[in-house]
Amino acid sequence: MNPVYIAGAGMTKFGRSEWSLMKLASVASLEALHHADLGEFPVDGVVVANMGAARVNKQTALGSALVDQLALYPATAESVENGPASGASAFKVGVQAIGSGMADVVLVTGVERMRVVNGLEGTDFVASLSHPEAEYIYGVTLPSLAGMFARLYMDRYGVERKHLAMVAIKNHENGTKNPYAHITQTVTMEGILTLPEAAVNNPPIAEPLHLFDCCPVSDGAAAVVLVSEAVAKKLPGPKVRVAGIGQATDTHTVHEREDPTDLKSVRLASEKAFSMAGLTPADVDVAELHDAFTILEIAESEAAGFFPKGEGHKALERGETKLGGKLPINPSGGLKAKGHPVGATGVAQLVELTWQLRGEAEGRQVEGAKVAYACNFGGFGNNVVATVLQREES
Repeated sequence: MNPVYIAGAGMTKFGRSEWSLMKLASVASLEALHHADLGEFPVDGVVVANMGAARVNKQTALGSALVDQLALYPATAESVENGPASGASAFKVGVQAIGSGMADVVLVTGVERMRVVNGLEGTDFVASLSHPEAEYIYGVTLPSLAGMFARLYMDRYGVERKHLAMVAIKNHENGTKNPYAHITQTVTMEGILTLPEAAVNNPPIAEPLHLFDCCPVSDGAAAVVLVSEAVAKKLPGPKVRVAGIGQATDTHTVHEREDPTDLKSVRLASEKAFSMAGLTPADVDVAELHDAFTILEIAESEAAGFFPKGEGHKALERGETKLGGKLPINPSGGLKAKGHPVGATGVAQLVELTWQLRGEAEGRQVEGAKVAYACNFGGFGNNVVATVLQREES
């Protein structure tokens, strides 16, 4: 495959937005295009990631709509829906277009406007990714699956509620340093776990998961500009190469898995990405993991190969995953604090890592970062995309 580079990255602030779906997508896209500073090079293709616009926003064919909104015709246009992994899947489509030689410049944008519906409708819309006959009709939701997964993981590996709280505390602290984050509120162990008012501040959602173990429902958009090696050589700024990308699936229903605590799709997708990159987990300087629920950051950190099975929460205790630690995880605040506009999430992870590798993540910069990893977790681990990025010196 031909080399592929990220030349530009941009996003909107995540949270509650009064902007339309297409305005969110347009603003993030224009920020990425401005960041790339393409000059004479035209955009050959546009790929838009989204999960729920047809149902929630009554709009489809978002790729074509964004081309028109930005007057990028005759660029090709694609729309990608792959649940919460839509963002990284759209990114993969863009990588394939350039890697195959079919395009030199591709704009990849992820967008979601979820807060136009109430919480019940939003929960139901996301739950529609579960198995329609074995899960959805019985009222299964993503928090319920996460709660069962968390209980199994805690019982098997000694993870405690304090460890889940530590993920939230770390990522909320990181979120205060990210101007694009949905939540910029710090939290403490006492405030969400031990004080008498913690029961009110942090009510149960799906035991053992409580409010502060779950990501918020967010609006937002994120975009990256992918370019070929020939174009990258003529552009200013540090070069961020897509070193490796891998994808894997698992059974649609969690109860059919031989070991429900084994995130096999994360493990296999990561192995593919590292193999393609010619790197190992030990080479990674910074990571963005899909922490829609706090337990997932711990479990994914093990499945990706950063820590042995059952050791992720111990690395967290040692401070290895905080800013300044051995492997900072979710310096953006993660889904937990940055937010989770579903279709935009996977792209937003890559935006953050691009800024990190270019030395542009002001206030939360991981010094000297050269290799970065992202895990975009689809369904409840039934479709996962892992990406490895690497900075190349000009």
